Amino acid sequence: MAKAPKTAYVCNDCGAEFARWQGQCSACKSWNTISEVRLVSAKSVPKGDRFSGYAGETQAKIQTLADISLQQTPRFSSGFHELDRVLGGGIVPGSAILIGGHPGAGKSTLLLQVMCGLAQNMTALYVTGEESLQQVAMRANRLGLPPDRLQMLSETSVEQICNLADQLKPQIIVIDSIQVMHLADIQSSPGSVAQVRECASFLTRYAKTRQVAIIMVGHVTKDGTLAGPKVLEHCIDCSILLEGESDNRYRTLRSHKNRFGAVNELGVFAMTEQGLKEVKNPSAIFLSRGDELTSGSSVMVLWEGTRPLLVEIQALVDHSMLANPRRVAVGLEQNRLALLLAVLHRHGGLQMSDQDVFVNVVGGVKVTETSADLALLLALISSFRNRPLPQDLVVFGEVGLAGEIRPVPSGQERIYEATKHGFKRAIVPFANKPKSAVQNMQVFTVKKLADALAILDNF
Repeated sequence: MAKAPKTAYVCNDCGAEFARWQGQCSACKSWNTISEVRLVSAKSVPKGDRFSGYAGETQAKIQTLADISLQQTPRFSSGFHELDRVLGGGIVPGSAILIGGHPGAGKSTLLLQVMCGLAQNMTALYVTGEESLQQVAMRANRLGLPPDRLQMLSETSVEQICNLADQLKPQIIVIDSIQVMHLADIQSSPGSVAQVRECASFLTRYAKTRQVAIIMVGHVTKDGTLAGPKVLEHCIDCSILLEGESDNRYRTLRSHKNRFGAVNELGVFAMTEQGLKEVKNPSAIFLSRGDELTSGSSVMVLWEGTRPLLVEIQALVDHSMLANPRRVAVGLEQNRLALLLAVLHRHGGLQMSDQDVFVNVVGGVKVTETSADLALLLALISSFRNRPLPQDLVVFGEVGLAGEIRPVPSGQERIYEATKHGFKRAIVPFANKPKSAVQNMQVFTVKKLADALAILDNF
């Protein structure tokens, strides 16, 4: 008598597993999100429906660290310097890469450009599950891409994709997108937590056993995080996010996880009629300031991954007609703004409790490090006093609760980057004082917030 297949019950929202069905998930408190999943062992999968190297089929062995080869796997370039930078220097064979972004951000366009370029020198397979082959071909024709070498496949079954890939033996595969892929053994619908988790795990194991690079496209939720279970980001090697508003021609590519390079590395692209074009000098587009001096504007030097980036920050302080004045921060953390306003009141003697405060980072850049604290405070003071800051002034430094100015990493590199763009004055923490004089740059060092205010009075 045949044994009944083993089943489990999985929540489609959070991925929690239960022994039996229940109306509410006790983990995330969602109702009617638990569905039945049939568990199938590797031995029960037909030989033709699985690739060799599937779980339960490989012969694993225990080794010491000394027995493991330290020879690095050579990377290959994607054809885009900015994308290679975000990936840590290029694409690693056998790696699983997840790229996410809002609809219309340009994920499919960027990957189609990359794959058409790589197909000229290697075997590349582009798997589309959301669009038809004709739609992809029309996009390639519109972008003027070479269509003769790229291998195309329209399929949503992961098992079938891997079987066909075994015959073609490509060096890189694009899966567009992971949310529409499905495994025959999982009973839930495509896009569910169970399907996304198992499909990503299946493809990751295939990439490791075949030494083929797999790039998976993932959707994001309305709050900007990758859709699907959190385990999706754990099983892949590199997670990058393509950000950019539909009314802005610039797109930023940022790495959130990278086992082969730096995290928070930033790449900048411009959306054109010929697709995405990489921006060689991102600081130039974020510093498109007018010739006329305006109050409430300052320039800061961020450290994004492995390079400095000059960004303009704008502040507007205006008398409020409300009982609770507004505090609006775009590109900055809201709580950080409230903290700095309190420090400014306590240690700077400037009270803005009856003022509306609006802060914006130009270019849609999101500032996550604390080196922008001093630049933000000086922009607020400039707007509050209606006194413009000098055009050739650059500022960076972390502000503590006691009003002290703390040092930031890579201080000298930030100063040298500002010098390249024509800045002649800089206000930096005392601990970031250059060891030697910087040519064409006057550096002011400060230990307290009061020191920075005194320097502003002398400008």
